Amino acid sequence: MAAEKYGDLVPVEGGDPIPLVRKFMTVGRRETCDICLNFKNISSNHCELEFQHGYWCVRDLASANGTKVKGARIAANLWKPLQPGEEIKFASHAFTIEYAILNRKAFDEAVDNGDDVFGQSLLEKAGIEKPKKK
Repeated sequence: MAAEKYGDLVPVEGGDPIPLVRKFMTVGRRETCDICLNFKNISSNHCELEFQHGYWCVRDLASANGTKVKGARIAANLWKPLQPGEEIKFASHAFTIEYAILNRKAFDEAVDNGDDVFGQSLLEKAGIEKPKKK
């Protein structure tokens, strides 16, 4: 029986797509990560991907070389919603995320709330306190 698939990460420079087969996946250099990218500029635990409320989000784990969405580095420990077809970079390694949004209303609300400066405590922003899940 085939596993359910929630989308793909497609390498921009070519190569095999990486199937997104769970609703929560870790990305990093460690072999224990769900998506292992064995490159020196990828942190051992680089970021997390989560299928929340019918759409994908990414959260950088204070990686050394960052995670970028549409060319802009995202803040560490904040969930960033991902539009289908959007480019995401782990350090210098670019992918597009291909999937179908299952809840457009929730996605639009998450995008609208993304600029909420009061949406996270200072302790969370500093990485001292564990971020609260959406």
